[in-house]
Amino acid sequence: MKNIFALLLLIGWATLTSEAQNSPNVIIILVDDLGYEDVGFNGCLDIPTPNIDTIAAEGVTFTNAYVSYAVCGPSRAGLITGRYQDRFGFGRNPLFAPNDANMGLPLSEETLAEALKKANYKSVALGKWHLGAHESLRPLKRGFDDFYGFLTGGHYYFPEYWTLQDEYEVKSQFDAYKTKLLRNDTRIEEDAYLTDALSREAVSYIKKYKDRPFFMYLAYNAPHGPLQATDHYLKRFDHIKNKKRKTYAAMVSAVDDGVGEILNTLDALGIADNTMIYFLSDNGGPEKKNASDNGPLRGGKGEVFEGGIRVPFAMRWPNKINGGLVYEAPIISLDIFATAIAQSATPIQTKNNIDGVDLIPYLTGNDKGVPHGFLFWRKFDANEHAIRQSDGAKMVSLNDKSMLFDLTTDLSEAHAEIDPHGPDSETIEAEYSSWDNSMMDPVFMGLQEDKAYSAMHPDRFERKK
Repeated sequence: MKNIFALLLLIGWATLTSEAQNSPNVIIILVDDLGYEDVGFNGCLDIPTPNIDTIAAEGVTFTNAYVSYAVCGPSRAGLITGRYQDRFGFGRNPLFAPNDANMGLPLSEETLAEALKKANYKSVALGKWHLGAHESLRPLKRGFDDFYGFLTGGHYYFPEYWTLQDEYEVKSQFDAYKTKLLRNDTRIEEDAYLTDALSREAVSYIKKYKDRPFFMYLAYNAPHGPLQATDHYLKRFDHIKNKKRKTYAAMVSAVDDGVGEILNTLDALGIADNTMIYFLSDNGGPEKKNASDNGPLRGGKGEVFEGGIRVPFAMRWPNKINGGLVYEAPIISLDIFATAIAQSATPIQTKNNIDGVDLIPYLTGNDKGVPHGFLFWRKFDANEHAIRQSDGAKMVSLNDKSMLFDLTTDLSEAHAEIDPHGPDSETIEAEYSSWDNSMMDPVFMGLQEDKAYSAMHPDRFERKK
């Protein structure tokens, strides 16, 4: 009996190992505040991005790709859960509040790391978290095996500015930009430019987990402000005379170098073909703040016009996707979650219903339809929303003033030529109302309420005994 039991265990272990080896690695490279037209595959001329462009050239470029919100925190909450963040009340940019267990991604939600753990994946989060600073909300408590980065919505890039030992030396919201970095739960000393450090760590963790399926969430904070770059990158852009644009370009170039290191590592280890790698921005570029360029798109970060929510988006998976593909139907960052879990050799049952869609059948041509009939955006506090229909019709409502655009002929949203009171408008608004009725009001105060929150929580940054 003992021999039979041992044999069954061995067979079970071998089966799990075989399934794990067939599951693709998943890498999400998420950049911060990148302009729509600031990568080569979207037409950028003054900032070379050859490595980022390789993902698109050897995979698929999505020309109508969106995120689920126009600013950092909610957009990330949607991506990491595969669900519209308003379903669970993440409708605001969270504050840095290390004592508040409700300021961030609710524990009711399952992250992609937690879902993939059911299929024996290892997961690592690198860079910007921004989903909660309380100890119960940090990456290691949300399914990740490793974390290297920072908890707040932004950070200084040069290590000489990292003067605060931990979150309890912070005295105000943006003080958190000066905290020392975390490796798992330990504050560390680091001497590298932040973007370079994140790229180095990405390569290191790929090597660490190369023999089993892994999920890497690499969230660069570049090119989010403050605009800071080393001479190594700045000297590449002496042809750019605008100082702000020059520094921004250098920051993007640093990310591109890091992407190149990652791609080279995957090749060297022989695991590139079975690695699903995504590149996208968390929202549109704030053109005036960081000199980003959204090209023909109207508006930018924070707005429900295309410049705030349509982002550069490319994916590569050589085992399944032919290179050079251009996909034009609307997709959204929520689809990353659904696509990743659908490819696991071990079936994954998610904790919650998700809004994302597995994109692979559409990319291979096995499904001739479109992933989404409608996509939705809501800014609760501003009383603004938008609805995008798959055929290109888009309704934008700003404080109850509605505009209806045809994106197939008016990508810049310059002419509201469709009758906002006609049958098309009524159909779109009915879809939005149905969606909105299934959403929640925000469950925490946001960045715009920083002073009010601090007044209500005078012990906001005090270390609890």
